[in-house]
Amino acid sequence: MSKTNSKQKLGLGIRALLEEIEEASDIVKINQNDEDSIINTVSKIALDFIEVNPFQPRVDFNEEALSDLMQSIKIHGVIQPITVRKIGPKKFQLIAGERRLRASKMAGQTDIPAYVREANDQESLEIALIENIQREDLNSMEIAITYKRLIDECEQTHEVVAERLGKDRSTVTNYLRLLKLPPEIQHALKIRNLTMGHARALIAITEVEKQLFAYKEIENKGLSVRKTEELVRMLTKGTLTPNSKSSNSTPDEALPAAHREIQKRLMDYLETRVKMKRSKQGKGEIIIPFYSDNDLNRLLALIENED
Repeated sequence: MSKTNSKQKLGLGIRALLEEIEEASDIVKINQNDEDSIINTVSKIALDFIEVNPFQPRVDFNEEALSDLMQSIKIHGVIQPITVRKIGPKKFQLIAGERRLRASKMAGQTDIPAYVREANDQESLEIALIENIQREDLNSMEIAITYKRLIDECEQTHEVVAERLGKDRSTVTNYLRLLKLPPEIQHALKIRNLTMGHARALIAITEVEKQLFAYKEIENKGLSVRKTEELVRMLTKGTLTPNSKSSNSTPDEALPAAHREIQKRLMDYLETRVKMKRSKQGKGEIIIPFYSDNDLNRLLALIENED
């Protein structure tokens, strides 16, 4: 049997299976006469009848992943129904499944399978938040913000949120503490330039100045979580301060005074160690180390005087 024939048979088998699943799910396409009897059922609802969720916690949608989902829907349809609530005649509001809704519109679909449930604004918000936080691609700040919304807007305690999500209370508390970090550090977490392990270490520092100093050290030197914890211990014990001078930031005494001043200015401007060598004939070299690709880009931007 040829590979082409095998693929064709496999495709036919998948389509047949999907048709069986759809039949077994007892999905009905609603019309004007029966839309009042579809609560707690899975029904095919016209896309034009569905409005987006005003409580949608998700802001960023990966365009490439959305395109892949669109292609899948074109071939197989929507496998997992979205969740909506009925808010009026021929009018439904999305609770969960905005990616599937968007991709279905992109795929040119006219309707979509949806589980219709009863929910007030509070319940709709809670369901949307919980469904969102179950995603695997959330960054640390998205998780922290979702926990905060569940507590504030849904009037839940740390314990209740942890229980509903199957998490330890300490996990919820640690994520919430991220919201107290300076905006610069929160942004680094959001774009994944900083890990949760680094952030947990920085939380132990109470002074913003020291937090930012430690963050710059992590960024500039590519510090591991363990090295960051050591740095934090030094900062909290007072054995190191943001203004401390180390051998890495002290000009080489063997250099002439004028060259030491140049070396110091370079270190202050680049915020990193700079090594300068000069021979008696006046020849020499300047060595500027970098600790990661991000650090290299930072140095290049400074050298090229870019904002």
